[in-house]
Formats: sequence, C-alpha cells, structure tokens
Amino acid sequence: MVKRGLKHSILTGLTLLALVGTSIGGPSNTVDARGKEKIAPYKNPKLSVEKRVDDLLPRMTLDEKIGQMVQPERNSVTANDIKVYGIGSVLSGGGSLPTTGNKPADWANMVDDFQRGARSTRLGIPIIYGIDAVHGHNNVYGATIFPHNIGLGAANDLKLMKRIGQATAEEVRATGISYTFAPVLAAPQNIRWGRTYEGYSEDPKDTGKLGSALVEGLQGEKNDPDFLKGKHVAASIKHFVGDGLTEGGDDQGNVTEYTEKEIQKHIKPYKEAIKAGARTVMVTYSSINGLKTHGDYHMITEVLKGELGFTGFVISDYNGPQQIAPNDFRESIKRSVNAGIDLFMIPNDWRQFITTTKELVAKGEVSESRIDDAVTRILRVKFENGLFEKPYADQDLVAKGVGGAEHRAIAREAVRKSQVLLKNKNHILPLQKKNSKIFVAGKKADNMGYQAGGWTISWQGGSPQWMGKPEKDLIPGTTILEGIKEKAGKNTKVDFSEDGTGAKGHDVAVVVIGEPPYAEMFGDRDDLGLLQEDIDLLNKVKASGVPMVVLLQSGRPMILTEQLKDMDALVASWLPGSEGGGVADVLFGDYQFTGKLSFTWPRNMEQINTHDKTNPLFKKGFGLRTK
Repeated sequence: MVKRGLKHSILTGLTLLALVGTSIGGPSNTVDARGKEKIAPYKNPKLSVEKRVDDLLPRMTLDEKIGQMVQPERNSVTANDIKVYGIGSVLSGGGSLPTTGNKPADWANMVDDFQRGARSTRLGIPIIYGIDAVHGHNNVYGATIFPHNIGLGAANDLKLMKRIGQATAEEVRATGISYTFAPVLAAPQNIRWGRTYEGYSEDPKDTGKLGSALVEGLQGEKNDPDFLKGKHVAASIKHFVGDGLTEGGDDQGNVTEYTEKEIQKHIKPYKEAIKAGARTVMVTYSSINGLKTHGDYHMITEVLKGELGFTGFVISDYNGPQQIAPNDFRESIKRSVNAGIDLFMIPNDWRQFITTTKELVAKGEVSESRIDDAVTRILRVKFENGLFEKPYADQDLVAKGVGGAEHRAIAREAVRKSQVLLKNKNHILPLQKKNSKIFVAGKKADNMGYQAGGWTISWQGGSPQWMGKPEKDLIPGTTILEGIKEKAGKNTKVDFSEDGTGAKGHDVAVVVIGEPPYAEMFGDRDDLGLLQEDIDLLNKVKASGVPMVVLLQSGRPMILTEQLKDMDALVASWLPGSEGGGVADVLFGDYQFTGKLSFTWPRNMEQINTHDKTNPLFKKGFGLRTK
C-alpha cells in the first residue's frame, strides 16, 4: 500500500480523485469517466446494511477506526474534537445536562452541534449519542417518568411494556438522541444490592420476557421498515452478565456462589432479548470468580458474540475497562479490547485510549482484525439506526416535546398495575369517597423526589445536586397526595401532615413511608429495616387509634415484620414515578389491585443473607385483590 503522503505528492487532478475514492483512506465519493461525482456506496440507503459497512470500512484509516471506538462524556469533548479525532459516540451520564438548559430544544441543539462536527469529517460518519433513559427519559425536565422496573415486574404486562418502550423512545428522539442504555436484564438474588429496583424480577424467565418486550417497544419490531429509525431508538441490554448475583449483593462485586450452569439461567434473558432484536449490550462491572467481565474473552466473545450470535456492538460501562488492571491503563485497555469490547464508554480519558490503542496495534498486541470487528459492529448499528440519512434531530418531535398527556396516561396505567396489596384487614380498602375524612401522613406522600427515586434528573435522584435533599417539585407530575385529593372529590375531607400530627378524628389514615432516592454505588444496604423516621411516623398515627393504610415507596422489599401487625392495610407502591394518581386509582377502587410480587419478601435479614426463601413474609407471586 502506498503511503498517503507519497500519493498526495504524485497524483493530481481526476486521476487522484478516481484512485483514492476506492483506496484505503480515500475520500468518500468517486468520479466517473466524465469527471462527475458519484455517491459512495456506503451513502446509498438503497443498499443493504452489510454492503454499506463493507464499502465504508476499507475507506477508513486506523486513526478513524479507533476514533469510532470511543464514547466521551459530553462535558469533556467538543464538536471540534469530534471532527479532529473522528469520535464515534458521545454520552450524557446521569445528571449531565446541556449547559443552556434542560428542555428538549436544549438537548437537540447540543446533540446536533456534536453531530455537525462528526458530519464535517472526511467520511462524514455520524455519532451515536447515548443516555440513561431507564424509566422514561429521566434526565430531561418534563419527561414522563415511569415506575422503576421492580414495579413493572409486579405489573407483569407485556403489552404495557411495549407501549412504555414506544413512549420512552419517542421522548428520547424528541431531544435528538437515538440510543438509550436500557433495559437492565439482571434478576437480582440479593436485595441488599442498590440496583435491585432496576431488575424486573428475581426470576430470569420473567426478566427475559419483560425486558424483551421493552426492547421491542424501544426499537420497533425487528422486521419493520422503521426498526431503530424514526421514533425508535437503539436499546442496550445490560449488564452482561451476573450483576445481580454478587456476594452480599455488593455493587460491582464478585460472583462466586453460582455455578456456570446457574449463571446460564441468567444469560437466557440476553438470548431472548437478542432474538427480539437488541442491538447493543453493556458489560457488567462485576467479576466472575475474580475475573472482571470487561476482560473476560470467554463471556464476551465466545458466549455473547459466539453462542448467542450477537451481531451488534458491545459497549463498556462507565470507565469499566480501567478496573481490570487498576493503575495500569495500557494493560486494562489491551485486555478489554481483546476480550471483545467494541465501544468504550471512557468519559474523560478518551485521548489516552486513542493513543494507547494505536500503540497496541502497532506492536501487534491488538490485531487489526479485532479493530475491524469492533468498528464493523458499530457502523452496522449506526446504519440500522438511520443516522447516515437523518443524523440531526427531528424538529417536529422536538416541537412536540416530552411528557404529553398520552404518555402520562400510559405511566398512570403502569402505576396502578404495579401496586401490590399485601394486607387488607377488615376490607379497609377500597377507601370510601363520600362523606369521609381521610388523613394523609408522611413527607413522602407529597414529594416527587422520593416518589421517582434514583436516576431522575440526576444520577442518584432526589435533586439536581445528587445525594441532596429530595425536592418536592423535582419533576412535573402528580404526587400521591395530589392523586388522593383529586380522586376523593368534593364530599371527602383530606388533611395532610408530614409528621403525622392531627390524625385523631379521621376515618382512615394513609401513611406513606419508604426509602430515600439512591442509585448504583450508594444504594447497597446491610440493614433493610424501615427508617427510624418512618417507624416514628407509624407509631404516632397508631397512637391516634385511626385505622392505617400504609404505602411503602421503595426500590425493594423492606424488613417490616414487626410493624406489619399495626397496619390495617399494606401496599407495595415501589417507586411510581411522575404519575402518583395511579396509586389513588386503586386505593379508591376505581381499578382493581392486580400487581403481584416479582420478588420474595423476607421476614428478616437472615433470610436475605442466607438466600432462604422457604418461609418468607410474602411469597413471590403474592398479591391480594379487594374483592
């Protein structure tokens, strides 16, 4: 192969254009015998995806290929960086918002600016922008926020899951983004894990069905012409594999208690979702018998790409590869590339990744064929995603915005279907609407920060300053208190107290308790007992003598065996998101309770720590009806 510098010094005019148009590193278009420009095959949407990939890949230099393999954080990269380095992807982590604001137009303008940088490169390869839209487009103010996955597991409605996926995809596209890091396909086996609420169920079979349905909603049906395009987005099933199986439920921990045969059960949801069309897979931070999965060739290349036949791209988790060999960046990158990672979510150190990977190839420690495999997979998804034809935001969708009535109605339906009635002494539920006095207690009854949980506006949820005090008006929507007042009507008196003062004299008290917002790394717990503030609240209302209906907002079952005897009714409300009115729908009997537990509810911490499910407080699948 002639060096590029020599080519440019020797060849001129039309001869140059005609030759380099088909050579490695040449321009994207060619000219015919008359000197008229011809569109390069990879730019022709009438050709198959594979033919377009096969045409584009040989045109790329090694630098351009490696550039496609990096995904920086939006705050550490510019449009000019994308142009200079040929960067293939950009992401927003949790709470990483446009500098101009948090409306759909702000997002669309930011993404389009990055896209213009990509389109101005020699080959014009678009970026694919990724974001954690894990229960709706949860970074964006005004978006519809659906219940977290544990609640959707209790609802167990496949058609509803597809509709949620479709609604989420449309809102993501309304911000110019075409790729979401969702859904989680873990089936958590130890609820101490702080990401339990991201799992649909402890049963991998349930997880596979529900996760696959969401994938189809996000991406569209595999054989449809608009698959991944238009109002659909690319999904990322995660985290492959075993992140719900770690010792003690530790986040980013080690899997040692499960045999390879048992782990196979947790691979099946990925197989099912891939069959449904999932086009990207994110790797887990966790280890299996001490080997970080980001460096596990067997799991990524032999199992995922080989046995499961996965043809999309494999993406790392946020700085995940660097955990393989701590303090040895070069070794970490070498092992993760060779293990089969294709796209590297490397927020800040992306320049170092580019120089390191180029050096590894030059020294023969990473093969060019491995680079070609990674880039082939990335380009394949980009073509499928429609980015070469429509790289910029759809302004009609941007103008339509997010959080419309139709999507909120879907979310409200999901909320009411996710509610699980665990106790109903003397048929206290449904609540009476006429001529009754209802007392609502607990600050969590009227606070969107608590109600939506983690991964809402910010990474850990609660407020824009993550780990801060949960904000009442964090997102637009309806709180549980507002939903109760709306449903109760004019003939019912509804009083509210954050600390439970003033319950006496009412017909019934609705007491809302639960966990504060949290996400990965900060959600692991050794003790899943109720917070002392919630115990104090329950005791105060109990002392009034008013019957208690308790709503538990949480990301997992909590230990409340001692308190249960004082409750007349108990409802697992999970983390319902923006449409708290769905809770009121079932409290007042306008809709029947249909939710069933997708996790075993333990009596005590001993049962959690020993995986003892023989005599739980409530079995998986339990859920009462009011009639």
